[in-house]
Amino acid sequence: MPWSVGGLRLGRDWVAAPDPASLRARWAALTGAEGADRERLFRPSRLRTPASGAAALPGQRSAATARFADEPGPCPEPVRVLREPFDEQWLLPDQRLIDSARPELWRVLDEHQLFAVETPDLLVSAHLPAGRLGRIRPLHRRPGGAEPNVAPGLLPLLGERYGGWVTPEDLLCWILAAGRPGPRGYEVPLPTDPGRWRAGLELGHRLLTVRLRGARGGEPPRLPGGRRPYVRSAVGAWPQELSYDAESETLGLGSGTISPVPSGAWEYEAQGVRVLEAWFAARVAHRAPDAEGLAALGPGQWPQAWTSDLLALVTTLALLADLAPERAAFEPGPLLPDAALRAAGVLPPPRSARRPASVLDHQEEGPGGQFALL
Repeated sequence: MPWSVGGLRLGRDWVAAPDPASLRARWAALTGAEGADRERLFRPSRLRTPASGAAALPGQRSAATARFADEPGPCPEPVRVLREPFDEQWLLPDQRLIDSARPELWRVLDEHQLFAVETPDLLVSAHLPAGRLGRIRPLHRRPGGAEPNVAPGLLPLLGERYGGWVTPEDLLCWILAAGRPGPRGYEVPLPTDPGRWRAGLELGHRLLTVRLRGARGGEPPRLPGGRRPYVRSAVGAWPQELSYDAESETLGLGSGTISPVPSGAWEYEAQGVRVLEAWFAARVAHRAPDAEGLAALGPGQWPQAWTSDLLALVTTLALLADLAPERAAFEPGPLLPDAALRAAGVLPPPRSARRPASVLDHQEEGPGGQFALL
C-alpha cells in the first residue's frame, strides 16, 4: 500500500467530541462570542486563527470559506471519525478550525473506503482517522473504489500464485492476519503456499468483520448467547468512575453495571492503554477540573447512546481477544523472495504510486469563495 498520509493535526481539541450535540453547542458559544472572547475560545495556533482563510473540505460543500472572523456561517454537520483506537467520535468538518485536515484523504472518503492506520496493532476503520494514531494508508486511491492503493502488479501476481482473483480487501485481510510491526515499519510477509494464503485470508476476514463493527451496512458482530453483555443496573445521571470486578465479570459505571464483560475485553490494550478506560476518560474529559473554554462544554447527563456504544465496544474487544491467540500463532510459512517481486515489477513501486491520485472531478471552493486550483 504505497500511498500513505500523516495523521490529521486538529490543533484544538474542542473541534472533536464524543457526541455531536456538544459540537453544536461549542459552535454556538464560539460564534456568539466577540472580539477577545472569541479569540480566546478559538485557541489560535501558528496555522489557524479566526482570521485565517481556508478552502472547503472536499465532500463538505456546505462548509463556509470566508474568514471565520468575518463570517462563521452555519454550523457544519458533524461527521463520524476514528479519534482514538476503537473510539469513534465526531468532528466539525471545517478546515478553518483544523491545523492540518489532510484534504487528500477527504477526497477519497466514501462508502467504499477503508483506512489502515499504522500502529503496533494495525487499526482499520471505515471512518476517517482523526487523531494522533499513525500514518494512514487508504485502501483505494480514488472515490468509488476505482483504483486500489496497492503496488502495481501485485494483485495479478498474487492471483496467479494462489489460483484465484485477489481483491484489495483480500490483501488488507491478509495484512491483518499476517502483518507484524518490524524495524522497517509494518512488515507484510507473502507466502509461497496457496494453502497458507487461504488460511490467512479466512482469519483476516474474521478480524476485519469484527474491527469494522457493522460499518458499510454490515451486521454488527455479536457474542454467542450467554456471553452477550447487558445493562444489569441503569447508569446514573453521571458516573464518576469506571471499575471492573473480574470474579463476576461486571463493568461498573458509577452505580450502573454491565455484565458479562469478559476479562479479555477489560484488559484489551492499544498503544499501551486499556481501551475501555481510555474510552471512558474521553467521555468525562469535559468535566475534569482542568477543562476550560469550549472543551468544557459537554452533556450534563450521561447519554443513553453512550451506553449502547459501550456495549458494542465490549463486544468488539471480547471478540478480538478471542481471536488474538489464533492470530499470534498464525505462521505464513515459506515466503516469496524479494527477487520474485522485483522480477514481476512489483518492487519497488513507482514514485507515482506513492503520491495521491488526481481525483478532482468537480470544482472545489478555495479560501474566500475562490475556486481551488490543484
